[in-house]
Amino acid sequence: MTELSAPSASSLNSSLSGPPLAGSALTSTAQSGAANYPGLDHWRELPVSQQPSWSDKAVFDASVRELSVLPPLVFAGEVDILRDRLAAAAQGKAFLLQGGDCAETFEAATADRISARVRTILQMAVVLTYGAAMPVIKMGRMAGQFAKPRSSNDETREGVTLPAYRGDIVNGYDFTPESRAHDASRMLKAYHTSASTLNLIRAFTQGGFADLRLVHQWNKGFTENPAHARYESMARDIDRAIKFMASCGADFEALKRVEFYASHEALLLDYERALTRIDSRTGFPYDTSAHFLWIGERTRELDHAHVDFLSRVRNPIGVKLGPSTSGDDALRLIDTLDPDREPGRLTFITRMGARNIREKLPALVERVTASGAQVLWVTDPMHGNTVTSPNGYKTRNFDDVIDEVRGFFEVHHGLGTVPGGLHVEMTGDDVAECLGGADPVDQESFLDRYESVCDPRLNHMQSLEMAFLVAGALSKR
Repeated sequence: MTELSAPSASSLNSSLSGPPLAGSALTSTAQSGAANYPGLDHWRELPVSQQPSWSDKAVFDASVRELSVLPPLVFAGEVDILRDRLAAAAQGKAFLLQGGDCAETFEAATADRISARVRTILQMAVVLTYGAAMPVIKMGRMAGQFAKPRSSNDETREGVTLPAYRGDIVNGYDFTPESRAHDASRMLKAYHTSASTLNLIRAFTQGGFADLRLVHQWNKGFTENPAHARYESMARDIDRAIKFMASCGADFEALKRVEFYASHEALLLDYERALTRIDSRTGFPYDTSAHFLWIGERTRELDHAHVDFLSRVRNPIGVKLGPSTSGDDALRLIDTLDPDREPGRLTFITRMGARNIREKLPALVERVTASGAQVLWVTDPMHGNTVTSPNGYKTRNFDDVIDEVRGFFEVHHGLGTVPGGLHVEMTGDDVAECLGGADPVDQESFLDRYESVCDPRLNHMQSLEMAFLVAGALSKR
């Protein structure tokens, strides 16, 4: 059994803004090995959806064996710190910003692209922190978001039918029989790509890149546009405030580093189970593939495998809730995933769509609140607003995305409950995948700048626009 080290006392006692990056300063004295814990494999006896049909059992067995003895990607102590942070957000004392690619690819795991995503999340967090005077929990859909659910098992092009692309952890995007075969060795590539991504994130967030005194530099290299002009104005205000505090003798050591957590949808259960380890401090299982894991709208059935497996690990867990979710559904999920009503354990990520958010969300929030459960409410304004553009691209209208965010805050404001976070698919690159924005993206831009292999993402400028909107809503709260 693997032993996972506890965080240092300084990490446990540090503030939201200044401690070391999750995972950066913690070491493991572990002896690697697959976790052995009662019930961890009960999911194998239950219905399970969205799983691959591996093409070679011998390759699968070898891959799982190797994954089971590799070092953890994150540590149990970090996961516990995150749970405390999320509990604060559920109480309105912090705000969760969760963003990144819809589907990471091995090819895009380069230093430039990873740094651009991290930089964009840091910029969004600064906007939120400054505008709302509130600590922001920074979390990437990064270092593990390689599996994607699909509405169909197959894809047909020009009379040829092949398995659907399920993310780089399962198969390739190229439309060939060789690429689309479900290859279990890709799980090992996903692990090593996640490890290198986390190493880069640690370097960026601990090595001076994230120093709050460098907020102007984070904007360099991006095309000038209205969102950047607004950001620069805010950055000047921050500079003046920092210089004033420096003249008063303030210690800015805490400004040099930020906490940054990794998350992904726990879709591929073979991978998640192989990376589960037992914490030597508590004897409990932790899924060490990420700090935070979520269950998707397609896999949240109470009597199915995904809910069962994640109910048994100590990570904080999210669940995506669409417009068909009933109050009874939500309460049953709470009873299964958070039976002890532990602060920070459970996050509900609502993905209602702009047309449904004001109608569907209030009854859900009221029912959960009346039960006494204290979940963290987060809005995902992306997945309920997907449309097809006239020229055939999968896209989202930025105005719809913004409207769902507004509706989310309006509902919670009206009920007196806490709007605790934002979950977005975004990139730091200058892509054109979502229509609209202050510097408008039109469908003709898709021909040259549409890069996503799955769902459309906000580009850097649209992400900053979103942050300013949310900061304004938080400041009113």
